Amino acid sequence: MKCSSVLVCVGILFLSLGSSSGISEDDVKCLKGIKQSVNDPLGKLNSWDFNNTSVGNISKFVGVACWNDCENRIFNLKLQNMKLSGSVPQALEYCVSLQNLDLRGNNFSDDRLSGNTPYQLTSLSRLRKFSVAYNELSGAIPPLFVHLNVGTIPNHQSSISKLKKFSLVNNQRRGTIPSSVSAHDFAGNRGLCGGPLGTKCGWFSKNNPAAIIFAGLSGAAASLLLALGLCGSKLRAVLFATLLLNWINKSQS
Repeated sequence: MKCSSVLVCVGILFLSLGSSSGISEDDVKCLKGIKQSVNDPLGKLNSWDFNNTSVGNISKFVGVACWNDCENRIFNLKLQNMKLSGSVPQALEYCVSLQNLDLRGNNFSDDRLSGNTPYQLTSLSRLRKFSVAYNELSGAIPPLFVHLNVGTIPNHQSSISKLKKFSLVNNQRRGTIPSSVSAHDFAGNRGLCGGPLGTKCGWFSKNNPAAIIFAGLSGAAASLLLALGLCGSKLRAVLFATLLLNWINKSQS
């Protein structure tokens, strides 16, 4: 059995020398870049030892699964619940053989996973599943994920068209999402609004902190007037305007 396994590996290596050596080098570059760029307080990536340059070594790394043990082409990258933080690594763009990418349950907050098409994903033409759920990512939802959700991929984003399942739930995303999308992939982002989420957009949205403060000030003003027994319309207007101007000045300072 050992001999046959060795022969299989030798055969795979021989066939891949001309076509995938560059891919293998890119995949190693991907992992090196990830390890160098993220904060890893639990030392989960300490097993990623690049001093061993033998082919297939990276398949033994925590969270890494290669297509087979005889080459360095990554199939799965599962780094969930490791308390990793920092930016979503730019080096992911070199994991060109990747099909499944799981970054959920970490503390990524410096959001570079943005733009019309996040550059980390543009070269991952084989990617089918992607999750950054339960992180701290902020900013607007990249249009790519809206297109993927409704199943309409523009030509300029066709390189990522195989991505069929993704999750951005429970982050700090904000903005409006179209009524045509499914809320399932975007739930738990308190700053998002739109029809499918059941929350209104605009100044009076319940998620708008300015509206919350304004409502609180209005209530306080009304309570004060009632307590003082001052019900004249002119006095109420003056007091209300004073409170409003005070709030505007504080919010702009």
